[in-house]
Amino acid sequence: MDAIATTHPPAQSGADTVVVGLFRDEGIAHDTQDGALAALVAAGEARPRAGHLAVTHADGLRWIVAGLGERATFTPEAARIAAHRVRVRAADLGATSLCWELPHHVGDEIAAALVEGTLLSGYRFDRFRPRADEDDPQAGPEQLIISAHHDVAPAVDRALIITRAQNAARDLQNRPSNDLTPSALADRAAELVATAPGLSFELLGREEIAARGMGAFACVAQGSPQEPRIIIVRHEPPAARGPVLGLVGKAVTFDTGGISIKPSAGMQKMKFDMSGGAAVLEAMGAIAALDVPVRVVAVIGATENMPSGRAVKPGDIVHAMDGTSIEVDNTDAEGRLVLADCLLLARELGAERLVDVATLTGGIVTALGSVYAGAFAGDDAWWACVASAAERADENLWRMPLHERYAKAVRGTYAELVNTGRDRKAQPAMGAEFLHHFAGDVPWCHLDIAGMSDDVGVPYFGKGGTGFGVRLLTALAEDLADTL
Repeated sequence: MDAIATTHPPAQSGADTVVVGLFRDEGIAHDTQDGALAALVAAGEARPRAGHLAVTHADGLRWIVAGLGERATFTPEAARIAAHRVRVRAADLGATSLCWELPHHVGDEIAAALVEGTLLSGYRFDRFRPRADEDDPQAGPEQLIISAHHDVAPAVDRALIITRAQNAARDLQNRPSNDLTPSALADRAAELVATAPGLSFELLGREEIAARGMGAFACVAQGSPQEPRIIIVRHEPPAARGPVLGLVGKAVTFDTGGISIKPSAGMQKMKFDMSGGAAVLEAMGAIAALDVPVRVVAVIGATENMPSGRAVKPGDIVHAMDGTSIEVDNTDAEGRLVLADCLLLARELGAERLVDVATLTGGIVTALGSVYAGAFAGDDAWWACVASAAERADENLWRMPLHERYAKAVRGTYAELVNTGRDRKAQPAMGAEFLHHFAGDVPWCHLDIAGMSDDVGVPYFGKGGTGFGVRLLTALAEDLADTL
């Protein structure tokens, strides 16, 4: 689906279907020549209740009056949900081109949200069932137009780039692990770099990982015959300024738990354990497409976590790239082992600010559900930057605590660190403190997105991956450029 902006009136946009919003205690701003929309309202067929839709035909076009509720509560999230409902109805009606009249006196973030809601709602993962979706009316319309009195093209164009990147991350998430292997994820990175000006690409395989002393990452990968990949993507525009932003993503393309094997129920969803890596990779594409003048280095650790005769065992001791010794108490706490070496590598490559993104713990899902991602930050000023970007991107974060007692809980008995606590208490916080060790003195924020990666119950996402983090990371890079 494409999206464009226009300052022409909706009826002159070329769309076959026009959407006009209706706020409570407000009338129709622009009606048809014969007053058909006001007539719908007068008859009670069109209502301002959020989610209510009414349809009529006038002036040779199809018109949808969309209830938007109270103006004061019409947030970007409300706009996304409204856009989703309108898109579904328009698709059922056979619309091929849809024009939203941007409600008067709203900010450009609403125009962006209408694009986001429409494109996220229109997403389809049809890689393995193309014939089944050929006649699916839910996939349309093919074009979205935002009509406004002022030029909202910058907001619409930006939203289109970022939402396409978010949907690309969803494509990666939804692929099964026999299709999206670590090597296949590396292939996607190579493809992205080849089509996105300003990006460069480097790949580390099993031998290079071992040669660099990345024993924490390597021990996770050793149980699988699939070749592990550490994917490095750089964005270094000529006009770059400010500190180097390091983005680190966990991309465990399938997590059985290893020798500490998970219960079989629900294990098929462990293909989503690469969601952090998907968000980081596709955010890099958006950052490049927007030509954000900030240097960014992304490090994505891609591997499977499998049980086998070669797999790491509970009680084994391994060494991270900086020499830190780690007891592997539980092989299902593999994400922090992957990220430990990736954080160290990002620092070696020059990162001066760090954000890691990972589906790290089930505990964060218990704590926050699918409403917030858990955030842990070792630096208040850096947290303020990340939180501001999250607010602008409308991707919810809730700051969780770091504490010396959590840090003590991940000190090992036979090695410097242990990869999980001795009981189930505060696992998200202890995982974060484990990672904090490897972030060192670099301002760092850890995002545990386990509850936000897939099946979050938001209407415009439906089932499967959400691409959570793409908008946030892109906004963070932009904000760094704007504040320096």
